[in-house]
Amino acid sequence: MYTTQEPKQKPISSAAELFEFLTFRLGGEEYGIDIQTVQELRGYGEVTRIANSPNYIKGVINLRGNIVPIIDMRTKFNLDVGDYDQFTVVIILNIADQMIGIVVDSVTDVVTLSTDQIKPAPTVESMLNTIFLTGLGILEQRMLILVDIEKLILSPEFGVGEPLAA
Repeated sequence: MYTTQEPKQKPISSAAELFEFLTFRLGGEEYGIDIQTVQELRGYGEVTRIANSPNYIKGVINLRGNIVPIIDMRTKFNLDVGDYDQFTVVIILNIADQMIGIVVDSVTDVVTLSTDQIKPAPTVESMLNTIFLTGLGILEQRMLILVDIEKLILSPEFGVGEPLAA
């Protein structure tokens, strides 16, 4: 007697989850942030400086009626001062329903990484406190410093959300 059997289903394996990151350069390093925090990209333009603001806050811009603080990531990360040129980009982020702009040297691309490609951040002192790192992304010959931009921007030491002037 011939009976048909239901095809055996392959066991569900723990498939790697995928994450998308916008990657950008600061100095000689490449960083990645969660693409879901990015609202738009803009060329660097004039900003209105606010008196008594920290040196890493370049000023503010009026973006379609919203006043957006612009943060220079080179200054915040204590990197050498860079030149603003045609490649300098302001990444407009939406963090906790607040728009914030970060100035970076250039945007490189959008990459998709699986959990297998994300390694834990080293526990050594670095220019960026490791509590703000998601990990290190490995993509072919590239190593990306993956930043938890939301945690970084909202941290007390960053000072965003506080008044710009004392």
